[in-house]
Amino acid sequence: MKTAIHPTWHNDCQVTCSCGNTFVTGSTKESIKVDICSACHPFFTGEMKFVDIQGRVERFQAKVNQAKSYQAKTKTKKTTKASVPTKSLKEMLQDIKSAK
Repeated sequence: MKTAIHPTWHNDCQVTCSCGNTFVTGSTKESIKVDICSACHPFFTGEMKFVDIQGRVERFQAKVNQAKSYQAKTKTKKTTKASVPTKSLKEMLQDIKSAK
C-alpha cells in the first residue's frame, strides 16, 4: 500500500456561517465557510424565508406570474371558441350541395 496519500484530519475545524453562527467539527480543512447552517435554515427555525442568490427567487416568481396570465388568456380564448356553434360533417356537406 502507498504511504502518506491520505489528507490530514483536523479535529478542530471551525465552520463559519454567513449568519454569524460558528461551530467546531472534524474535517480535512482547517476552516469552512457556509451560506446556511442549522441556526438559520428554514427547516430548523420554522420560519419561512427565501435565501436568494443572484435573483433566482424573483425570476421564478416572474415566471409563475407570466404562466398565470397565459392561463387566463387561454381560458378566455377557449370560452369564445366554445360559444361559436360547430357544424357536423353532414351539415357541411349539405351546405356545399345547396350552394351549387
